[in-house]
Formats: sequence, C-alpha cells, structure tokens
Amino acid sequence: MRNLLLLAPLTFAALYAQTHPLEAIVNAARANPAALKELLATNFPTLKNQGTALVWGQDFLFVADTAKQPTVSIDGQPAAAMAHVPESDFWYALVKMRTGVTHSYEFLAEGKTLFPRRDVAGYNPDSYPKAGVAKGTLSEKHTIASKIYEGSTADYWVYVSPGVDLSRPAPLMVWQDGQGLIRGDLSALHLFTVTENLVAQKLIPPMIHVMISPGTGPRMRSIQYDTVSDRFGRYLLEEVLPEVEKTYKLRADGYSRGIAGESSGGICSLNVAWHFPDKFSRVHSTIGSYTALQWHPEEHLEGANVYPFLIRKEERRNIRIWQSDGAEDIENQFGSWPLQAVELANSLKMKGYDYHFRFGEAAHNSAQAALDLPESLAWLWRGYDPAKTGQIYEMDVAERDKPLYRIRIANRDAW
Repeated sequence: MRNLLLLAPLTFAALYAQTHPLEAIVNAARANPAALKELLATNFPTLKNQGTALVWGQDFLFVADTAKQPTVSIDGQPAAAMAHVPESDFWYALVKMRTGVTHSYEFLAEGKTLFPRRDVAGYNPDSYPKAGVAKGTLSEKHTIASKIYEGSTADYWVYVSPGVDLSRPAPLMVWQDGQGLIRGDLSALHLFTVTENLVAQKLIPPMIHVMISPGTGPRMRSIQYDTVSDRFGRYLLEEVLPEVEKTYKLRADGYSRGIAGESSGGICSLNVAWHFPDKFSRVHSTIGSYTALQWHPEEHLEGANVYPFLIRKEERRNIRIWQSDGAEDIENQFGSWPLQAVELANSLKMKGYDYHFRFGEAAHNSAQAALDLPESLAWLWRGYDPAKTGQIYEMDVAERDKPLYRIRIANRDAW
C-alpha cells in the first residue's frame, strides 16, 4: 500500500505535465489536493506569506501561503473557509464564478485582513491557448547600461510573435515593467497567448514586443516613468532600441509602434508618445499614475498630474490611446488615481483624440487590463496596414456623440 501511495503523485504529475500549468493546478485542487504543494511551489516560488487567485475558465482558485488558518472574502461577501494543503502552509478555495468581469478578494485570519484587497480577471477566451495557434519565441534576458540615466542598468527581453519575418522590419510594442510579463500565462496579462490568438485571427499584425524593466538605482522606476520630460523617450530611442536592433529589425515609423504600461508605466507610455508621436503613436495606459509622484517645483519639474491640462491646452498629438482604471484605485498625498483618470479621459474627449476609456471597479492592480487585453490590443491596432507608414487618427464615430464623463459620490452622502 505504501508503494502505491508513493506512486500516486508521480502518476498525477505525469498527467499534469500534458496540460497547461494553470489547468493542472485547478485539476489538482479538485481531484488531488496533495499534489498542490509541489505544483504551487514550482510555478509560484515567490508566494511565501502572500495570496493569489489563479483562473482557468470559470474555475477560480484562491490560494494563501500562511501559517495562520485563513478565510477568503470574494466580491465583498462573507468570508468562506479554505482547505489546507497537506504538509504545507498553503490554503485554498476553488469556486465557480462569472467570467468577463473582475472579482475582488481578500484573505483574513482571526477576523483581520491578512493581505491587502486584490482583484482578479475573469478572462475572456482569447486569453487562453488554443489548439493549432502558432507560438512565438521569447529571448533570454539582456542587460543594458545607460548613459542618459548614468550608472543605471536595466534588463530587457524580446518576444517575437508568430508570423514575423525576421528579414524585414517588424511592428513594435514596448512594455514597461517587462519583468512582470515574461512568465507568459503565469503573469496576469497573458500577453504572449493574447498576441498569438489575435495574430492568428488577423486582428493585430505579427509584431515584436520589447519588455524592459525599470533601471537600477534609488527610486529609478519613478524617476524614469513619472517625470514629465522627453528623457525616457530619448533613453528608449537612443539606447534601448538601437541595442535591440543589433539582433531584430524594427519598423521606425510611429504608425507601426505602440508603447504600454501600468501605473507609473502607464503615464510613462503616454509621456513617451506625447514627446515623440512620430516614433510611438499607439498608447496602452492602464491604472496610470497621472498624479504628482515626480512633481518637484524647486527643480522646475512637473508631475504627471499636469497631463489632463496639457492635453486640453496644447495642440492635439497624432496619438491613439486605450486608457483604463478602476473606481477603487489609489487615493493618497500624491493625488487621486480614479479622478485623474476621468479628468484625462475628458481631456482626450474634448480635444478629439482617438481614445477609449474603460472604467471598472478594481483597485490598483492588473485585473482590468488583463480582462481587457484581447479587446484593447485589437482596438489599438485596428485597421493597421503594413503598406502604410502613417495615419491621421480620428475619434471613433461611436464615441463622437457620447457625453463627457461625470462623477457621482457613491460611498457617502453628497451633502
């Protein structure tokens, strides 16, 4: 009997090796919880003293790694018990839930919050691998030293989608905080899978993604991403992309280039396109930090809080922008992320930009961006013609007659 028990995990491991890691973990939670310990430790090695939610279709697996016995509250409902994974600090709850929306969750222990409230996407079908769809390739990690940010280094990775002809210059997207994207479907956005599915459907062109981490050095991420200037754009154009182009051919026209990021990376994306619309004309900005994180009047430096007003006052740039945020985003001494998001959207509306604003319920995390990614990338690249090098972006006809956004107080009396 003991030998049979020892063989059982091996049998399950062999079975799970044939399936997607997320599906394997969900299957283990349903059929063989003892296998969860190894699967979670292998696929999520940094989970210690944290919690997460893993999704496969309508199966949502909430996992906490803690010595305390936790419960989980989902979408503000009463906390539910979690099961224990044998011989580990893992606890889990497997729930069937609605897809096509974001869900909030919070882990508690002894009646107190264990980890901060988070959100998870109920992913749409194009965020999952599909049979017969070609796979792209991810490079090894590269490291670049900067002169523009003297003494700072940064890591970057290059993903080549299916259909890219390496003998010809390819369309490009640059992603800030790239270190958070390279784990494929184990990262929140499922960027590679979404790209592969959309390329297969001819909804976006075959393209190259350059994913770059923030530079090293004290507060360098905020200095690079939140400062309103042309410095980070010059860094990309003068240092990073020339290094990439030693191996890969990239299209130089802004019509064939997009730039993307979340939080400070979101404002960074707009900032680069604002200063260099001829080099980057497609902007993907989610939970953008359009706040005063790098406002230093003593140094004559503006913070990203000025962007709604810059857009209203200055000549319209030839930029297409997808923007999203959530009603539960951050409010602190640097500003209000939700209010600034609405202010920015209204500014883009008033100036006639080709923009789309998605305002959900989530807090400061990737859930809304992950949910939207198939739609947002297809929208951002809609109508792309590889024979062209330019296009004057006009506001979508469906947007023109819509009113400006208006705010109502939702959580207390307005008097």
